[in-house]
Amino acid sequence: MKFRREDGELDVEAFEHACDVVFLAQEILVGNSSYPTPEIERNAKAYRQLGLGYANLGALLMARGLAYDSDEGRAYAAAITALMTGRAYRKSSEIAGRMGAFAGYRPNAAAMLNVISKHRAAVGNIANAETVPADLLGAARKSWDDALDLGEVNGYRNAQATVLAPTGTISFMMDCDTTGVEPDFSLVKSKKLVGGGEITIVNKTVAGGLEKLGYAPNEVDEIVAFVDERNTVVGAPYVKSEHYPVFDCAVGERAIHYRGHVKMMGAIQPFISGAISKTVNLPETATIEDVAQLYLDSWKLGVKAVAIYRDNCKVAQPLSGKGDKGAQTTLGHAGGAMSAPRRRRLPDDRNEIGRKFRVGEYEGYIHVGVFDDGSPGDIFVDIAKDGTTLQGLMNSLMIAVSMGLQYGVPPEVYVSKLSHLRFEPSGLTNDADIRAAKSIPDYIFRWFGKKFLTVDQQEEAGILSMEVRAQMADRIANGEPAHVETPSPGQTALFNPHEDAIDCNRCGGRMVRAGTCYTCRDCGTSTGCG
Repeated sequence: MKFRREDGELDVEAFEHACDVVFLAQEILVGNSSYPTPEIERNAKAYRQLGLGYANLGALLMARGLAYDSDEGRAYAAAITALMTGRAYRKSSEIAGRMGAFAGYRPNAAAMLNVISKHRAAVGNIANAETVPADLLGAARKSWDDALDLGEVNGYRNAQATVLAPTGTISFMMDCDTTGVEPDFSLVKSKKLVGGGEITIVNKTVAGGLEKLGYAPNEVDEIVAFVDERNTVVGAPYVKSEHYPVFDCAVGERAIHYRGHVKMMGAIQPFISGAISKTVNLPETATIEDVAQLYLDSWKLGVKAVAIYRDNCKVAQPLSGKGDKGAQTTLGHAGGAMSAPRRRRLPDDRNEIGRKFRVGEYEGYIHVGVFDDGSPGDIFVDIAKDGTTLQGLMNSLMIAVSMGLQYGVPPEVYVSKLSHLRFEPSGLTNDADIRAAKSIPDYIFRWFGKKFLTVDQQEEAGILSMEVRAQMADRIANGEPAHVETPSPGQTALFNPHEDAIDCNRCGGRMVRAGTCYTCRDCGTSTGCG
């Protein structure tokens, strides 16, 4: 994008100059770099492989009014890539004329010249080359003519010249709209601000693309405002339907088909020394046959390497974006990215499970919203008066728990961590299964566990519901220990290991057998046998 002229076309001379300078800088660095092992150092200095590449290709195509998944877009991308690598090998041969070829060149001279010849021939095979500006295509052809002519005399200083990296972090630092060879991720993105906060902006490329397609300034302003609100050009005022593909992105209403990603890789691979780091994203509905066909297509197109990611194939996945019907659509990244968990929201009209409870002198109400499958989706507790510290803290805790449930935290985790906490207010309850509570959260989450955990999970958490007592009685009747001790990690200090321990009616602690009776180790209460 930095090499676009005012008329929207590529400044070929400036691009060539940048390729020459950056490639020379990379070559100088080879001899001054450190390497992780002696073997890698020997190989790097013997063959001096470099990796010149670019970013923001997707933005350039959109700004020029070309669809990423189109014959014209692929031809334009192929010509730029051919020019970059041709100039790189041209410069490599010039350096070899001054500094000598790389150490491993002579034994491989014939093979390498054959490779350069194949690159050169590929320029003549660019499909739809007639759609590429004449100066760009001509410069690409000349760069490979020069690279081969000079190479036959001087050899080459570098065994490899270019690769296409993910450029994730680098692209952000360079203020790019797109990374590496990727299309635009989404028409609307969020940008964090220095000092906190963030703003949502329409990608800068959208306006440029609209202008290139011939829309008037006032029309562009209205369309950009529509995109800002809807994140799509579909239905935007003035936009012609035949122009929709120009603004197709990796995710969204008009996501680029995964074969479009592979076709772009196939178009530019003939002009890359190494491989292309790019993940092809497949929808969750993709089948084994779809994956097999994708690899077969990649092989037929001559792609050296291809990575795929099937949406939702992992619990935690790379970057996600909002897709149709509120679902999440994934952008895989060969270089890695932060995981983005998916939120499962409850509908406005939902089923609820509730209870009026009492702990000591305090009364309150528990409300739990459930999904259609019966699992909990949120929880709220009304207790004390609005504006009090107790009510405020309780609301904050329940909001945090509700968000966790919607992002996939298992209910048993909250029961494990928040039941059996001891602090005031505490006391007797109006629940026959939970006679006394050590605190209000203790009661809430033991009741929560009683409603939403399995019988085995309830027993593990020390919740003596009717079902748990019945299960223990069955084991006793079968001559087995009444209690199977399987505490979760970190919970052994919370629960007494005695197989038939019960709750203390006075303080809610665990009572242990003393003869034929029980004694509370916390407050000393005995059931009465002395």
